[in-house]
Amino acid sequence: MKIAITGANSSVGKNLLIQLATIPDLEIIAGVRSKSAFESLPKDASITPAVISYADVDSLASVLAGADCIIHLAGILIETKHSNYASANVAATETVVEAAKRNKAKHVIFISVVGASPDSNNAYFRSKGTAEKLVSESGIPSSIIRTPILLGRGSAGTNSLKYATAKDKTNVLGGGNYTMRPLDVDDLNNALTTLATKPAIDTTTYELVGPETIAYRDLIKLAAEVQNKTIEVRSAPIWLAKIGSAISSIIKGGGMTPTVIDVITMNEKVEVNADAAIGIKLTPLRDTLSKILTEK
Repeated sequence: MKIAITGANSSVGKNLLIQLATIPDLEIIAGVRSKSAFESLPKDASITPAVISYADVDSLASVLAGADCIIHLAGILIETKHSNYASANVAATETVVEAAKRNKAKHVIFISVVGASPDSNNAYFRSKGTAEKLVSESGIPSSIIRTPILLGRGSAGTNSLKYATAKDKTNVLGGGNYTMRPLDVDDLNNALTTLATKPAIDTTTYELVGPETIAYRDLIKLAAEVQNKTIEVRSAPIWLAKIGSAISSIIKGGGMTPTVIDVITMNEKVEVNADAAIGIKLTPLRDTLSKILTEK
């Protein structure tokens, strides 16, 4: 069996490659944007690094040729001068879907986000919802996984917690009273591995979140506790942060924006968690924090 991964040099991608490499008789295409990213990828005989372009469907189809399953991880939350939601989240997904069609791929797995909707007022959530629609209407059996904040080696969520707990006081937007359902990256990768290695019949959307609901301020305190620290969580006004980010993003041509602030301060809610439907066991939050915050 052959599996192709886009965004393979992301924190999720690298962790997923390590897990997939343990499966016998599996060929893996690790798609990245430039050859310089090859060095950051795990090394294994089953992994073939490849440079991919989302601007050229012909070359992408050539790189992905023979893949039974395509896992599309690539996407952005923070826009830059060179990459925006329309190009990185929507157009890139459209190219991947077209390449999958040309290769008659049997399964496409798309990583989305809790809150995604093509009708959302939030540009990020709208781009992810539009990309979901491209996948679901492709005619290829597909698995769409909506995820919350991810905690794992090198993830943005982990880096934020490490930064927040580095001192005895931290300022958090709105006091961190918004709730989240942090998901262990290893649990996400177990879900991806399970779905990618079994036949797909139709298109299913899964909302996969962690086992516990927690306010962000309490997540910071728990992360500090795991590290044998205590921390004072202070409040930074969201409205002020939005004004500052709006001005800064215009000057810089990207970065933190009011759109991103709305995303990270949203209450993460799902009606039904998909762990049972997929067939995986979720890691307790404290265990995840101990793993990611105490590892060398």
